[in-house]
Amino acid sequence: MSIDVVRGDGVVEITLNAPERRNALTPDEFAALGDALRQVAGSSGDRAVLITGAPGAFCSGAHLAETVPDESVVAIMGRIQETARALHRLPQPVVAAVGGPAYGAGMSIALAADLTVASERAVFCQVFVKRGLVPDFGSSWLLPRIVGMQTAKRLALLGEPVGADEAAALGIVAEVVPDDTLLARAREVAGRLAAGAPVAQRLTKQLLHASYETAFDAQLDAEAAAAVVATGTTDVAEAFAAFAQKRDPVFTGR
Repeated sequence: MSIDVVRGDGVVEITLNAPERRNALTPDEFAALGDALRQVAGSSGDRAVLITGAPGAFCSGAHLAETVPDESVVAIMGRIQETARALHRLPQPVVAAVGGPAYGAGMSIALAADLTVASERAVFCQVFVKRGLVPDFGSSWLLPRIVGMQTAKRLALLGEPVGADEAAALGIVAEVVPDDTLLARAREVAGRLAAGAPVAQRLTKQLLHASYETAFDAQLDAEAAAAVVATGTTDVAEAFAAFAQKRDPVFTGR
């Protein structure tokens, strides 16, 4: 299985590791990625996730050559969709480190991350249409929200590749760094997230995701409800104490 998972200092580093096929994922590997994400979701010790690919690519999408012959398209898509749901619903913040091509579902994974750091060699492409296919892994929902409808249609209907600098201008990535500093920078960002207040981070992700479908007044109510939960944690008291003592807070998620 080409999904490598390493834990350290609250960060779960997941590497898509199939360089011979530019880290394309088989249906079984999509399912394994989903399993790994669900394990993270249930772990209080896992504070942030970093997803990257083996050197040479981030992920070139689904490895179509290895779909199971007697498995229906509906069944295959269901497995892929469950992994997309696991990533979207993950309480912990997710960083994607993109150091090469992110095509098809590979681009979708990068879009679904909370923060995406790209190297100068990164290329993003909604390649589906060039294969006679349609967007999957949530691309049709994520892309218009990130880049706007007209740009989303350009990228999805033409299958045009987008380099790192254009991706940054469009809001697809948070920052672009030199290739030899990509993992170090992504790990730094993931480490900062892992040191953050877990309850506040979870509630913030929920609020931001809900904002797409929530009216303004309802969103204010949701913020107030989240504030009640957040201020009831010991992390708030720790933050104030650390500020007064001029030190970094140590958050526990309680």
